[in-house]
Amino acid sequence: MDSTTARAGEPIQQAITYEKIPTNIYADAKAASQAVAKEIAALIRQKQAEGKPCVLGLATGSSPKTVYAELIRMHREEDLSFRNVVTFNLDEYYPMEPDSLQSYVRFMKEQLFDHVDIPAGNYFIPDGTVPLNKVADFVRSYEDKIESYGGLDFQLLGIGGNGHIGFNEPGSLINSHTRLMMLDHSTRAAAAGDFGSLAKVPKKAITMGVASILKARRVVLLAWGERKAPVIKAAVEGVVTELVPASYLQTHPNGLFVIDEAAASELTRMKTPWLVDTVVWDNKMIKKAVTHLSLTLGKPILKLTNKDYNDNGMSDLLAQVGQAYDLNIDVFNQLQHTITGWPGGKPAADDTNRPERALPASKRCLIFSPHPDDDIISMGGTFQRLHDQGHEVHVAYQTSGNIAVADDEALRFADYVVDFNERFGIESPQATQIFRDAAAFLRNKKDSEMDTPEVRHVKGLIRRGEAKSTCRFVGIPVENAHFLDMPFYETGKVEKKPLSEEDIRVVMDLIEKVKPHQIYAAGDLADPHGTHKVCLDAIMEAVRRLKHKNFMKDCWVWLYRGAWAEWDIYEIEMAVPMSPDQLLRKRLGIFKHQSQKDGVVFQGTDSREFWQRAEERNQGTAELYNRLGLAEYEAMEAFVRWKF
Repeated sequence: MDSTTARAGEPIQQAITYEKIPTNIYADAKAASQAVAKEIAALIRQKQAEGKPCVLGLATGSSPKTVYAELIRMHREEDLSFRNVVTFNLDEYYPMEPDSLQSYVRFMKEQLFDHVDIPAGNYFIPDGTVPLNKVADFVRSYEDKIESYGGLDFQLLGIGGNGHIGFNEPGSLINSHTRLMMLDHSTRAAAAGDFGSLAKVPKKAITMGVASILKARRVVLLAWGERKAPVIKAAVEGVVTELVPASYLQTHPNGLFVIDEAAASELTRMKTPWLVDTVVWDNKMIKKAVTHLSLTLGKPILKLTNKDYNDNGMSDLLAQVGQAYDLNIDVFNQLQHTITGWPGGKPAADDTNRPERALPASKRCLIFSPHPDDDIISMGGTFQRLHDQGHEVHVAYQTSGNIAVADDEALRFADYVVDFNERFGIESPQATQIFRDAAAFLRNKKDSEMDTPEVRHVKGLIRRGEAKSTCRFVGIPVENAHFLDMPFYETGKVEKKPLSEEDIRVVMDLIEKVKPHQIYAAGDLADPHGTHKVCLDAIMEAVRRLKHKNFMKDCWVWLYRGAWAEWDIYEIEMAVPMSPDQLLRKRLGIFKHQSQKDGVVFQGTDSREFWQRAEERNQGTAELYNRLGLAEYEAMEAFVRWKF
């Protein structure tokens, strides 16, 4: 076993010299969550044996959900009782009604309390309804209540993109206690999807303070996904600073970070493991090291010298492979061979060093798009080129994407349909009534209310129409656009149902119908809770079940990434270049999704529109190839092959 791999369910172990707090890295969030749940369960049982309460500090957000799910499983299947458990939650928005969809009271009941045997009087959550003039008294009583139980035995934490723990935003002091906080803009932007828009996100929250958290006898912080990687590096390897409140955990005598490989990707032992310990110099590690050295020194690969390798901790690599000259040429050629303007393969060409096969010359290509715009955002240039080069292109829109449509956009659409039908006397009472009901609900919608089926239907129609418009723009027939409406997505909430047999069957049926030579799928493997990950799981399971079919023996699966991040340069196996005109055409294709422009529901912390993010990502990939000394292009879309 080399230094960057581990057996299933075990953290990656190796000598650490850069990390200032114990950090366990797991292959994925599920394995990590199971390990944390196991520790919590052992503590609960220990306290039960001692006849004492087990006092837990709990967190909300996406990170702890899998931990709670595992605790529920252990309660149901392994007789784990919560009768002696007392819990205190970290925080709550202010103001906030407990029955609101966004309330942490509701979150905790849905994610844990309603599924275990914890007594109703044993869990405490900051009260978002306390009058402002009584907040000071409330926060003091909250701290006193924790102390009355002897303090926290275990505190579970997530981490915000800006390094906050609880709602202790940057600038919070190490001696801070439970209090009312103003929320950072980035925190509110990250929560905008849950509330429907940034304007609806509360500007304040009640939170335990840093000192309150550090009093816990054990503190465990969770983080999943590549978007958390930069702040994890700052908190684990950086200095202790109020600018990254999570870094205060370096001072705790019994703290632990539990993270997945994606969240750990910027840590020294993952990014440059040869600086930490002995590594196995396989081809992937060599590409990673050579490209990193080239980019770090600002020198093209072919200009790297023996001294460059020796001075940067890679003398053992040279000892294994020989001179820098030979090593440079080998890696340069590997990167050169990833570049192709023929993503479906170049007909009548020698494909020995090309990423795709030449035959069959005309392929059936099936693009899976988790949402109705991921196809054009993430691989729009490749999508267009596949069609232009004569391939039969199909697009499968896996979900309706209805929760990403703003209420005012849906109301405008519903009003238009009702007015149009009435003006021209169109006789379809049932259909018109759906839009009337949707409009009536939206005009009086409360924050605590989920969208009705009629509203979700209207929002889904908006996304479907935009997807069809994109297909027409690219040039593929509308009958090649397949709307799967996978059932796991249709909850009306950000929280989705687990992947089901029905979801997998929908994907399998389409693959069997199209019999593709190429499948393109969103490979956002680092996102354990998002729609992209669930959609990819469905595709992978469908492919595994179908791989014995004759047509699958000639099918290749290419993974693309979304508008949020890109593959690392050493991972890329196919890079499709775009000219300035082709990049502009991709932008115009993205513009067909009007409901996702000008301040979308799931904006995240990045205020730019999706076309801007996509262009920056594609141009950034091209710039990396240029800096490494390869041909200079305007932009590139990147893919990694999944060899099932």
